[in-house]
Amino acid sequence: MKNTPRWARWIVPLVLVIVWLGIGGTLGPYAGKLGEVATNDQAAFLPRNAESTQVLEARKAFETSPSIPAIVVWTADGGRVTARQQEAATLAVSGLADRPGIAAPPSPAIVSGDGQAIQAVVPLATHLGEEIPAVLEEVRQTAERVPGTSVRIAGPAASQADLSDAFAGIDGLLVGVALGAVLLILLLVYRSVLLPLVIIVSAVFALGLACALVYALADRGVVRVDGQVQGILSILVIGAATDYALLLAARFREELTRQGDRVKAAAAAVRRSAGAITASAATVALGLLALLASDLTNNRALGPVGAIGIVCSVVTTLTFLPAVLVLLGRAAYWPATPKPTNGTDGTDEGHGVWRRVAAVIDRAPRRVWVSTALLLVVLAGFSPALSSKGVPLDEIFVNDAPSVAAQQTLARHFPGGSGNPAVIITDAGRVADVQAVAEATDGVATVSPITASGRPGTGDPLVVDGRVRLDATLKAAADSDAARETVQRLRHGVHAVQGADALVGGYTAQQYDTQQTSARDRTVIVPVVLGIILLILIALLRSVLVPVLLVATVALNFLATLGVSALVFERLLGFSGTDASVPLYGFVFLVALGVDYNIFLMSRVREESLTLGTRRGVLRGLTTTGGVITSAGVVLAATFAALMVIPLAFMVQIAFIVAFGVLLDTLVVRSLLVPALVIDIGPRAWWPSRLSRPTEEATKQATTDAAPAQPGGRP
Repeated sequence: MKNTPRWARWIVPLVLVIVWLGIGGTLGPYAGKLGEVATNDQAAFLPRNAESTQVLEARKAFETSPSIPAIVVWTADGGRVTARQQEAATLAVSGLADRPGIAAPPSPAIVSGDGQAIQAVVPLATHLGEEIPAVLEEVRQTAERVPGTSVRIAGPAASQADLSDAFAGIDGLLVGVALGAVLLILLLVYRSVLLPLVIIVSAVFALGLACALVYALADRGVVRVDGQVQGILSILVIGAATDYALLLAARFREELTRQGDRVKAAAAAVRRSAGAITASAATVALGLLALLASDLTNNRALGPVGAIGIVCSVVTTLTFLPAVLVLLGRAAYWPATPKPTNGTDGTDEGHGVWRRVAAVIDRAPRRVWVSTALLLVVLAGFSPALSSKGVPLDEIFVNDAPSVAAQQTLARHFPGGSGNPAVIITDAGRVADVQAVAEATDGVATVSPITASGRPGTGDPLVVDGRVRLDATLKAAADSDAARETVQRLRHGVHAVQGADALVGGYTAQQYDTQQTSARDRTVIVPVVLGIILLILIALLRSVLVPVLLVATVALNFLATLGVSALVFERLLGFSGTDASVPLYGFVFLVALGVDYNIFLMSRVREESLTLGTRRGVLRGLTTTGGVITSAGVVLAATFAALMVIPLAFMVQIAFIVAFGVLLDTLVVRSLLVPALVIDIGPRAWWPSRLSRPTEEATKQATTDAAPAQPGGRP
């Protein structure tokens, strides 16, 4: 580099910046186009091999045209429904038969058992997609012609419309909130004008590249994307890219204080931080790819999509960011410009708080790690209280949703399972026996076969390929524990009918199968993720004991976070449960991302321990990385907290678990528990690497290390 012409040293950074400006300008718009290839049809994300999924496929043969039901509910303003109102309701919905978007003639209007409400089912075409809200509005306006009644629309079509509304504008709103939070935190923490903007631009370039790749794959059917995956991708890329950028920028600043040459400083920063950054990214990317072992399609979809986002974050951090830092030099940190230290290490500048933290740990490491571990254990004790049986329909949306109010009205006047029947597919020769068993099942209100009209009725059942469909209306609400128990009894009963080959599906069965599959996924994927992380840590730190300790601490942090979440969700937010996938998503994100900070810390500790010994290496590593890792943790927590702008319980729950867990890991596990534990164990923590064996230098320092530490973490 010494003999390289001066102009040549600037060519590579300049070319890299120009290339990335071209990539950003070309691919940036894809961050807003991902919704074009996203689907929010939850039927596409069911367990692959579940009984309810088989039923979903089989029931298509009984539909004259694919449809999704909208249930119109009228309640009489005068208390009881009149014959004239029932006639007007039937006339109103029958007039919709030939309208665009209506798949089949609506059902006749029927009056509830208490005589206070009317319902009719309007089948909407499944191909409507984003047009469903407009068609539902037309249905509502038509239904409002019934005098003396109030109208609501329930059913799967209404829920899908509300879901589409919840994800409307997700591209701009979510990214805007996340980037705004990141920019504000960086400006406050680093007191620099240019550096936060450079980091934000780096994250935006990473997001644009990731979205373009995912768009191309989704458009070709290689990966699936829904609103949840889309939102998580944006947050994951912005958070990860910012974290990696902060680590590299901090190392560049440190190297810049040691030597005035910005090119050499950038090269040293990349060389010394690339290992930690790539190892950190590998834990997250491979942890996400472990979701491919899931039997749930949306879990498998998140795996490769998230991994693509992480890889793009690393690429921008190790190419675009160093190039910009070389071109800007010390100006990147203006007005808090780093000053040369004339050859000294420059690591003590601005680390007063962390020197004091290091001194506290050094004085009583065992007391520190035991007390913090006990705190985490106590919090983890509440984790079994977190229910993952699913979110009831009336809690899916954080804000009031029209479909939820309509479903509650429907449940007050009709059997709880109205509009979401259990669907039984059985052999035509045994239909009478299966129907009799179903009707006798505790919790079943009515059982009716699908007739030639395409609707449940009392006529001869429609036979397709020797099979018949029965719709069983449950007494309990379709999303309740009682309904799931009824489905289990129903399956047990109809499966016992010889020669019927009966299958039970429908909404409740889908929820039950999803819950069972999620439990299976956790038992398979959790050990795989922990194994992946352990192997990466062993390769990075060239030790066995320290990686085992790190994995144990992040797992304990995860359980403690679940314990706190159980209390917050139930006592403060009013959730009676979580989506079945929440614990698994929380585990993958929190454990993989939590290990990031331990990787940043311990890779620096190992580097310092090679020359200073374990004790002083830990203290120096904590002091030099404390500020950047803490700010990175705060940024990541704020980024994931931005998911709360999407008014869905699933997103709010994931946002809280990851945000709180990251803060707990950053402020307690990485700052106190891990350093104190390694100091207390001593060089043996590095077993079986050479750092665990006494050396001449270690013997020479034995007396020094045994001396009490002074403020600042130095003996």
